[in-house]
Amino acid sequence: MKIKTIKRSADDYVPVKSTQESQMPRNLNPELHPFERAREYTKALNATKLERMFAKPFVGQLGYGHRDGVYAIAKNYGSLNKLATGSADGVIKYWNMSTREEFVSFKAHYGLVTGLCVTQPRFHDKKPDLKSQNFMLSCSDDKTVKLWSMNVDDYSNKNSSDNDSVTNEEGLIRTFDGESAFQGIDSHRENSTFATGGAKIHLWDVNRLKPVSDLSWGADNITSLKFNQNETDILASTGSDNSIVLYDLRTNSPTQKIVQTMRTNAICWNPMEAFNFVTANEDHNAYYYDMRNLSRSLNVFKDHVSAVMDVDFSPTGDEIVTGSYDKSIRIYKTNHGHSREIYHTKRMQHVFQVKYSMDSKYIISGSDDGNVRLWRSKAWERSNVKTTREKNKLEYDEKFKRKI
Repeated sequence: MKIKTIKRSADDYVPVKSTQESQMPRNLNPELHPFERAREYTKALNATKLERMFAKPFVGQLGYGHRDGVYAIAKNYGSLNKLATGSADGVIKYWNMSTREEFVSFKAHYGLVTGLCVTQPRFHDKKPDLKSQNFMLSCSDDKTVKLWSMNVDDYSNKNSSDNDSVTNEEGLIRTFDGESAFQGIDSHRENSTFATGGAKIHLWDVNRLKPVSDLSWGADNITSLKFNQNETDILASTGSDNSIVLYDLRTNSPTQKIVQTMRTNAICWNPMEAFNFVTANEDHNAYYYDMRNLSRSLNVFKDHVSAVMDVDFSPTGDEIVTGSYDKSIRIYKTNHGHSREIYHTKRMQHVFQVKYSMDSKYIISGSDDGNVRLWRSKAWERSNVKTTREKNKLEYDEKFKRKI
């Protein structure tokens, strides 16, 4: 007598650990699953609905903000939770984003703080004792550039901005005097050079009190400038004559120039693709360019209903954030022309500064109501520690959304 039996190995379905779930046998033959596409669409739709339900983008404001509008923000490239902001009353504040409190606050300039940047740790490469430190450069329309220490212990009075009549001397390392008001500043990523924009573009060395070079091309004022983070000798600037000019420090001369219909307010380089940059324009759009072919833009980011005042790339290079005069913040994918998110509050006024945090998880905005606000870059994400099952479910839903 012949008896047919089904033999299954326990290794196929018994989990190795007691914490794991048992594996279910599945037949992947598409003929047995005629409604597979419909089920996947439903799962992707439900995942998207849940994201909208749990969307809570606003985290909070930093401290009590500033007394006047915030027109300069600089992130520390060597730290995830440190940030510097400058306001129209000449006060600079250095923040701890983890606690949302200020490390130190001081009166830096007699006029509007028009530019702020945190230098790289290699900024003082000629001085071994300062090699591991960061420094901060600030410029103002009072015709001065100042180099500040970022060591909090150098400031005995942690809140010296209460006295608005005199500027702070604690923590000040050096002062550079210019011939006219400064409109922007940025530091070189690999050496002690920094550039300022105003009536002219000047290159400075931190060890000299006078500019070492003049890169101006044209007679109009420079509104903003930015060093390339990868090709560190490339500098881009925007002018009040609606122009965008690229400079090469190796030849100490300008290389390319384009003129747009309206003025460009800000510029930012892609941190992952050295030849791409994005500009914020007065015509309510942001433009994505390839420096190898400036005859046309790679993409146009639309949706704002007023002038775009600032723009910044995420450290991953695949998203940008814009702040606008229409009192809103928008987040775009670099390959899409319309925003995936829009952030605004009832009390937030014209947004003049936006920056991504160095882990691309958060966005910092500064507006002329004096507040510095902290937002999530993905409104539904939470920073808590997730269990393995929760993490797997989120990755599972993300796959479906990308597929659909």
